[in-house]
Amino acid sequence: MRQEEVTTAGAAAASRPELPKNFEAVTSEERLYKWWESQGYFKPDLNAPGDPFTISMPPPNVTGKLHMGHAMFATLQDIMTRYARMNGRKALWLPGTDHAGIATQSVVEKGLAKEGTSRLQLGREEFTKRVWQWKEEYGGFITNQLRRLGASCDWSRERFTLDEGLSDAVAEAFVRLHDKGLIYRGQYMVNWSPALRTAVSDLEVEYAEETGALFYFKYPVAGSSSGEFLPVATTRPETILGDTAVAVHPEDERYKHLIGRECEVPMSGGRRIPIIGDEYVDREFGTGALKITPGHDINDYEIGKRRQLPIINILNKDATLNGAAGKYAGLERFEARKALWADMEAAGLVIKKEPHTSRVPRSQRSGEVIEPLVSEQWFVRMGPLAEPALAAVADGSITIMPERFAKIYNNWLENIKDWCISRQLWWGHRIPVWYVFPSDAAAAAAPEGRSDSYVVARNEAEARRLAEERHGSGCVLRQEEDVLDTWFSSGLWPFSTLGWPRTDSPDFQTFYPTQMMETGHDILFFWVARMVMMGIEFTGRSPFSTIYLHGLVRDEKGRKMSKSLGNVVDPLDTIAQYGTDALRFTLATGTAVGQDLNLSLERVTASRNFTNKLWNAGKFVLFNLDKVSEAEWESLRGVSLSGPEQLRQLPLVERWIVSLLHKTVDEVSERYDKHDYNTAGISAYNFLWDEFADWFIEASKTRTYGGDVGAQAASRATLVYVFESVLRLLHPFMPFVTEELWQALPHKGEALIVAPWPARSSPVDEAALAQFETLKGCVRALRNARAEYNVEPGRKIGATLVVEDAETRQAIQSELSVVCLLAKLDPAAVRVVGSAAEAEGGGSVVSMVVKEGVQVLLPLAGLFDVAKELARLGKQKVKLDKELGGIMGRLNNPAFMSKASPEYVEEARAQEREAREKLALIEQKIAQVTALQQK
Repeated sequence: MRQEEVTTAGAAAASRPELPKNFEAVTSEERLYKWWESQGYFKPDLNAPGDPFTISMPPPNVTGKLHMGHAMFATLQDIMTRYARMNGRKALWLPGTDHAGIATQSVVEKGLAKEGTSRLQLGREEFTKRVWQWKEEYGGFITNQLRRLGASCDWSRERFTLDEGLSDAVAEAFVRLHDKGLIYRGQYMVNWSPALRTAVSDLEVEYAEETGALFYFKYPVAGSSSGEFLPVATTRPETILGDTAVAVHPEDERYKHLIGRECEVPMSGGRRIPIIGDEYVDREFGTGALKITPGHDINDYEIGKRRQLPIINILNKDATLNGAAGKYAGLERFEARKALWADMEAAGLVIKKEPHTSRVPRSQRSGEVIEPLVSEQWFVRMGPLAEPALAAVADGSITIMPERFAKIYNNWLENIKDWCISRQLWWGHRIPVWYVFPSDAAAAAAPEGRSDSYVVARNEAEARRLAEERHGSGCVLRQEEDVLDTWFSSGLWPFSTLGWPRTDSPDFQTFYPTQMMETGHDILFFWVARMVMMGIEFTGRSPFSTIYLHGLVRDEKGRKMSKSLGNVVDPLDTIAQYGTDALRFTLATGTAVGQDLNLSLERVTASRNFTNKLWNAGKFVLFNLDKVSEAEWESLRGVSLSGPEQLRQLPLVERWIVSLLHKTVDEVSERYDKHDYNTAGISAYNFLWDEFADWFIEASKTRTYGGDVGAQAASRATLVYVFESVLRLLHPFMPFVTEELWQALPHKGEALIVAPWPARSSPVDEAALAQFETLKGCVRALRNARAEYNVEPGRKIGATLVVEDAETRQAIQSELSVVCLLAKLDPAAVRVVGSAAEAEGGGSVVSMVVKEGVQVLLPLAGLFDVAKELARLGKQKVKLDKELGGIMGRLNNPAFMSKASPEYVEEARAQEREAREKLALIEQKIAQVTALQQK
């Protein structure tokens, strides 16, 4: 009977389920996930005895499609959550999505364009409705894809950054920051995205090395009768029209005589600007004369503020030039560049133009070139918020993993700039500011709908009350058109999702502060540092105690995955081909915390092979239980061999594997606790593959196919106890295959996902570990000898095991059947003795030292056909003689030695040494076999 025919969920069944030949990942994963979710296993058990363990999922963009970065965070966070749940903690992994203001608005606007309309034609209210419709239709794609990864989130608590409760939290945070004087409106230089027509964060600008041009031109000195000029260079000639000074170093002998005079801005109709001396100018760079454009360059803006220079803005919001650009008004910025340069060339103001590589700022969202632009925006003063965030890491309230990122975190916060939080979008949290006007007419006439009088409030009703208190009844209110930067609402995520600002809410009381923030190191500043600042500011506590930063997932060559390179590995395609467990295990064990992972499908294939190994081990365990009575089957449910007396009564092989399991449980648990997940997974992998499957399962066949009833029962109990424990260790990594196997075994409880973690600090028989390692050493030596002397695979041979230590000798004697099975020995021709002197029989023997006090004596007589072996060795000798002759022919050739490079000669000499060593071994074997033939 198949498992799915036993119960809908796979709960404890009356009959014994059978496993199919292979793990059917596609059908099993979907069925198991639906069952887990339907049974409420993803919800935190509020009655669990342990402390809460909470992770706030980094909310993926509602526009998102699953990529390997999502797969990485989902895998690691699910491992953490499942481990906490199995350890009896109130485990909550709280999921959600981000409204992604720029990305989502862009997607919908592109759709409108295909319909022949735009958001401006629809108006704000109708456009917002359209975005919500889009969100309802497509916004769940990413969360459904996360389910494919096995993410055991509490979906009943799923949040969206524009949910009503979260929107209330955003308004509350804005009001509190404003009332504290930390939010202000002001003119400042921002990164302007002309395509999106909004300011974007410094952190959303990517700089790329691109080849362009450097334009050298003449800045005419005003009033010069000799045509004197300053040579200036720029990569953006159109910004000349916004220049308000030319700066030189005050000690530059070439130009210091011009300081205090004026020069004429090219193509401006004679507008004059000052020539100033400023130590900021690098005399050795370029021409040594620097044009200052405070309205369109961040460095020039700082100089302009310091020197009180006027600011001229020459750009409209769509990057066309405005009226300040004179005859170039209306031209797109790059077209204006061409036109201006052509006119300057015609006017004799051009010196030269040459290729130049520079760092070009591009929008992370749209890819277009960003324009520095002075604009009126809303800002948060970050200095007062940064200080406690720095202290939280310094005093250990927060641990950053890996530690090297703490230095980067500190450096950013120590040099933090005020945060521009306003965005010129319609999709997002509209800034809770209401401008106050005396009348509708005054409101309609106000530039951009703003006035100097405004109120900050949590909602319009509160704004009305405040406005009337301050300005009297009858005033007109207009809400700020801009929305908040998406990262503002995301900064509140760890506590707004738990009910804040209602600090008495049950979820906030139970699950805040959270314990873990796991995310990519690339958003340490975008998001993590801001959450720390916001959390401390609004709750008085750090929002989490550990920051775990994973690396990027790159292709197998270490390159960043991108569509342009054609190297993107789709996680859903990978899951369809290899199974979810294989992908998860690869991602989790492929690299250490903070290190990038070079993902190759060969690694995923190896993980799938491990899944198959696990599956086949499970089938072997069930095969051994096939004929047991119902009473024994029931006794195996939750069987435990963790007591000292239980361990002591087991035979050596069983004592060894149980002891090794107990050590592995402690080791793996410790690595889980230290968040060292890659080595935790590898340790469990090594135990299952190298010890349980390759040694214990093989050794247990001496009980399966023989032995007394008691030995068989002990072997079956050990198989179940150890394998069931391994499934628990591996479940956080490979949830589907482990749950499927666990359900087929005799077990206690309804599901592995909520089964307890294996007990720690269980007894270990160190003597049994050492004795079985000796047994393994003997088997390896015998296998090596069989391979070296080409003993026929099916041929059973004799051997003498010399074991000086009496207790170890007795232990190996008791398991001689295991040695015989694993090394293919003839039980009638095998002895275990205390010294080589006790070994009987003459003739040639091969002696192999296993370790001090242990050796294996293998009689050569009768192992093989002597004539055939001599013929085989003779052919090898002829081949090696020929290879050595060729090498020596080169080394003894004067022409070769005179022309060959020293490296090539040394390589030939190394080949000679290697060939002579091989030849010596072959000759030694020939001598041994010849001597055997003569006897």
